[in-house]
Amino acid sequence: MGKANKIKGELRDAVEMVYLIQTLKDIADNKYYSLLNRKDKFRRFNDTFVEFFRMLKETSSVNPLIHNDNPVTCIIAVTVEGSFLGEFNNKIVRLALKEKEKHSQVKFLAVGNRSLEQLKKFTPDMKVYEKVENRGFYETAVELKDYLIEGIFTGRIGKVVVCYTWPKRFETLKPKVVKLLPCDSLIKDQSQNTGMIEKVIEESDPKDVITYLVNLWVTTALYEMLIDSTIASAASQSQFLEESVDKLKKEKKKTQMRYLKGRKADIDKSLRETFSARMISMKKAKAAK
Repeated sequence: MGKANKIKGELRDAVEMVYLIQTLKDIADNKYYSLLNRKDKFRRFNDTFVEFFRMLKETSSVNPLIHNDNPVTCIIAVTVEGSFLGEFNNKIVRLALKEKEKHSQVKFLAVGNRSLEQLKKFTPDMKVYEKVENRGFYETAVELKDYLIEGIFTGRIGKVVVCYTWPKRFETLKPKVVKLLPCDSLIKDQSQNTGMIEKVIEESDPKDVITYLVNLWVTTALYEMLIDSTIASAASQSQFLEESVDKLKKEKKKTQMRYLKGRKADIDKSLRETFSARMISMKKAKAAK
């Protein structure tokens, strides 16, 4: 069965490839749901923490983390290191470049090291935070927060904008731009509920209190964005792999049909050869008589 044996090797490869890609998809699915559950537990803390900002409107302290006139904007591009994420990361880079047009002075900062050559053209000494998952989401958020806060207090930057991918749903991944610093818009949003507060007693320096609260807020916001980006990347990988599995299954089915036809052709050929050999033997036997 020469023809069938040749196709059998292709069929075996196709089956193994479908199994491999399906396994990778299952890993991406598991990563998506486990991180989503982790984020849901974190959200409760985040919602409770934001309540503290309601009182900041009542203070008279001036703090560059709340308002400053420094025109330099730091744009953070959050990409994700992993396979099958080329277009996923390119969308974030394009979004960051589009955001650049809205500001007079810009410095880029990168989380992840994918698709960043275009950004380095504008910020050759661009700071890059790599291997976020290995380093830890929280650890990276704290390190990044320290760098940004220090940059604002020293005047190196005045504003911070983050470009990342928000997983609205498993099948809906939305590139998003969020103004992180200064926190003037956040305080404005929260202060609308401060009508019940008649007086705030300032036991500590308001600037120190604001700095402490903003440090916590920026850490939690960055932590959530890093997790969101990784959740979105897992969904993107799963969707890509699902399409690949579907294509491979179709190819496998075609190969199976070819194998069955080849096997049938080999059996028919074998029967014809056996019948022909039998007929020749019978003719020789008659001739010998």
